[in-house]
Amino acid sequence: MSYLRPPSRSAARAFLAARASAGSAPVGGGGAVADRPGLGVPGYAHPLVAPVEWAELARPGVPLDWVAVHVAAGGAGARADPYCASAIAALRRAGVEVLGRLDLRRGARDFGEVLREAHHFLEWYGVDGFYLARAPADPEGFAGVERVTTTLRALAGDGGDGRGGGDGVRHRMVLDPECHPHRDYVELADQLVTFSGPWHDYRWSQAAQWTADHPPHRFCHLVHGVPATHLDEAVRIARWQGAGTVYLTDRTRHQGLDPWESLPGYWDEIVSKLGPDAGE
Repeated sequence: MSYLRPPSRSAARAFLAARASAGSAPVGGGGAVADRPGLGVPGYAHPLVAPVEWAELARPGVPLDWVAVHVAAGGAGARADPYCASAIAALRRAGVEVLGRLDLRRGARDFGEVLREAHHFLEWYGVDGFYLARAPADPEGFAGVERVTTTLRALAGDGGDGRGGGDGVRHRMVLDPECHPHRDYVELADQLVTFSGPWHDYRWSQAAQWTADHPPHRFCHLVHGVPATHLDEAVRIARWQGAGTVYLTDRTRHQGLDPWESLPGYWDEIVSKLGPDAGE
């Protein structure tokens, strides 16, 4: 879903022209300069179904900020899965932060069920944090999400002040409402997904002005259906709008497919554009 309603075509063309003319000086919202973004992967299919995808995530040089995993039914599953445990362990040995995917179902999910699943992610897979999918986005849902994030940090061993547990480790919390949320939600997570949707919405979108009050590492954009010919443009938009983490794919939701379950066709190109050896 886009941040705002798309502007008129004439206004949109002018907006894109302004972005293009900015070139190497992209800004987020009201002026924060964003460095080259890293990659946040919202989840691939099971390792037995997508072995190439999982192997690529552990490859040296891939500029990953985090990877969200789900084992079964979009979450931790009913029991420990040895194939997922092995794949997750390989990622963590490679220095990749692995997040357990918890579906909040727009705030309708039972609180105890969320905590049980989070406990399974920690006990069975040793995850480094949580990816809260389908989170509420309006002010009315804020208190419920605050309760969930505070309790998850306590369950993971983070200090009550959010500074980490006794071992100094802080578990990452990524909040994804799949639409642009109310500004207060940025205080509940380490990173807020402020765009998740198709390219045809993203290329006309504009970041909410309040995002300029925060550094780029607080925001993530997930965009599907990005044509290979527009990959550079998509990266520029992410930098312009101040997103510190992105995921771009040419996969789409055509016929109900999940665009996040397989590698984009231009994976190597993304890695070369965003990786440590990429040219400016």
